[in-house]
Amino acid sequence: MKVVQHVALGFVAGILLSACAAEPVVGPPVAEKEMAVSLHHQAKMVASRMQADRSVSGYQRHYPEQVKTSRDRFESVEQNPVHRVLETPVSTFSSDVDTASYSFSRRRLVAGQLPEPQAIRLEEWLNYFDYDYPTPENAEQPFKPTVVVTDSPWKAGNKLLHIGIQGYELPPTTRPRANLVFLLDVSGSMSAEDKLPLLKQSLTMMLNDMPDDDTVAIVVYAGASGVVLPPTPVKEKSKILMALNQLQAGGSTAGGEGIQLAYQLAEANFDEKAVNRVMLATDGDFNVGITDRNALEGLIARKRKQGIYLSVLGFGAGNYNDHLMQTLAQNGNGVAAYIDNLNEARKVLVTEATSSLFPIAEDLKIQLEFNPATVQEYRLLGYETRALKREDFNNDAVDAGDIGAGHSVTAIYEITPVGGTPLISPSRYETEPSKPRAEKADEFAFLKLRYKLPGEKASKHLETPIPAHNTAVDEALRHQETAFATAVAGAGQLLSGSKYTGDWTLDDAITLAQGNRGDDMYGYRAEFVQLLRLAKGLD
Repeated sequence: MKVVQHVALGFVAGILLSACAAEPVVGPPVAEKEMAVSLHHQAKMVASRMQADRSVSGYQRHYPEQVKTSRDRFESVEQNPVHRVLETPVSTFSSDVDTASYSFSRRRLVAGQLPEPQAIRLEEWLNYFDYDYPTPENAEQPFKPTVVVTDSPWKAGNKLLHIGIQGYELPPTTRPRANLVFLLDVSGSMSAEDKLPLLKQSLTMMLNDMPDDDTVAIVVYAGASGVVLPPTPVKEKSKILMALNQLQAGGSTAGGEGIQLAYQLAEANFDEKAVNRVMLATDGDFNVGITDRNALEGLIARKRKQGIYLSVLGFGAGNYNDHLMQTLAQNGNGVAAYIDNLNEARKVLVTEATSSLFPIAEDLKIQLEFNPATVQEYRLLGYETRALKREDFNNDAVDAGDIGAGHSVTAIYEITPVGGTPLISPSRYETEPSKPRAEKADEFAFLKLRYKLPGEKASKHLETPIPAHNTAVDEALRHQETAFATAVAGAGQLLSGSKYTGDWTLDDAITLAQGNRGDDMYGYRAEFVQLLRLAKGLD
């Protein structure tokens, strides 16, 4: 890929605006109009507040000065390697439904900048989108796994194993009450329009959609922490909105002390019949108070065991500690989302509020055992920070990801079947693998899921074989959904500098995604296509 020599903001804004006009959103007219207006507004903000890009050379990709000097922090994780089945036949990982990586990357692209490679987590790109998987019928078995096998588009002869896990959707009549404590960062760095002002708008949107018997409290932190609003039923909405609208940014960030106060408030008003959750909204790091990461993790893990969960909403850029936010959310059995505009706020806090707030299963673990008679090599696309040891799968004391009502989890493995061209040469002293039992000869792998129902200590499990042949052609809808997921996974690999995609390009990803957008009710898939076109212009 060529290094960008000079990118002017007018050019970036022009690409964005023309892309919006060229690619209509499929779905209700209101979704199309809102998406176009959102991208148009963001492009105008880019053109008005940023100057021409500076050119550099010598690195795989070019990043503007704003990115190079940014204090945004991401964990640098090496991509999952290729494993030989004879040496490592079993792969185990925890589920993940976070989406912060995708929306943060979108912010970068809309601003005319390629996202940092370490900011791209493939699993969060994949799980940003809904897929039309078959839904389970009841909460007692809250998952229905779907497995599809397709050809890999970037390496001839390889296969992609798509694993889709759809969670049970709670009917409105069985939805428990929400007992929430909003823990809001009002430090001086939150004064930007895309931080505290956007946060207020986002929570107002959420409150307008919450039932009257839900409860909300507000704790703020900035130099010192304090309770702005004690637990208040949503039916007293005007009181809540008054407290929210009076917040102003100023001071340093006592995040650790704020978390302690929020948990104290949640404990004092714990409701056994409700979902009790602290929702942390911040633009960055905790620089005053409890700064020790292990101490924070321990506090949040202890409160999780008491039934008080933690979710994290990130805002703005320049001081965003993604690594810390991800860690806190994982320890709190919550989601980590990044709010870069009102459309994203609507998606996370309104459209997907049920899945974000109400767990249907805890500690969801996924394990694949590969068949050495049919598979030579495999690699898992993403989930690097969610890897588990093989023995962790059967150990109910090992924490894993939680799944909310209606959530889906998508994972993709790339495999080299026996007879294909492997990346790793066989060992000189290797013996031939033993022949499989006759009834297992038509299996690539065996999928196992393990999870706990909320409040239970003993786990349940599901199992299903993965056939050793393509399956997507059996159903047009399955083909459409897996093809779009493939486009997302391929694009994420390209933008993160993956070494496994061969000659595949962003043009290929655009074509594949564009041809498989489906109904796209809210326009998220159409927006993805436009973002890839922006990325192509910046490459």
